[in-house]
Amino acid sequence: MRLEVKGRNVEVSDSIRRYAEAKLGKLERQLADPTQVELELALEQNPSIADDHVAEATIWTKGPTLRARESSTAFEASIDQLVEKLERQVQRYRAKRSRRETGRRANGQRSADPQFSAEQLERMIVKSKQFELQSMTPEEATLQLELVGHDFFVFRNEATGKTEVVYRRRDGGYGHIEPQT
Repeated sequence: MRLEVKGRNVEVSDSIRRYAEAKLGKLERQLADPTQVELELALEQNPSIADDHVAEATIWTKGPTLRARESSTAFEASIDQLVEKLERQVQRYRAKRSRRETGRRANGQRSADPQFSAEQLERMIVKSKQFELQSMTPEEATLQLELVGHDFFVFRNEATGKTEVVYRRRDGGYGHIEPQT
């Protein structure tokens, strides 16, 4: 496995590099393919973001490309959370491959599998929520977004009467979605 550790807005120390290599080395045992792993560590510049130590990883395999992003108050914790997420992805990938290989009968037909695959379960809607839209300006919606602590907020624009969304961007700013009909 070839590991590349990069820093964005931060200088990556040797101790952090060794820690990342040790943690991500666990994945090498689970992936038989020769892989390339790119780990990018970043320090968010926005003071309102508490979890400002971000770890993003991309793993290229012969099959899918695995990606994960985690943030916390320290790079070690972000890397730990990132490795846990990637291990789950690798396990799903390996299970999917083994089901594909063992799911065929001797005559070449697939056996009927009554269980849902992990990928199908991920795509299923597991929760539905209803709420009343409040009329407000996009600036007020941004304040509400901060108060509820979510990544997005749906509201009715009091000027246009249309349903719109404000969301938190990864760079710390805010986005505003105005649907066109």
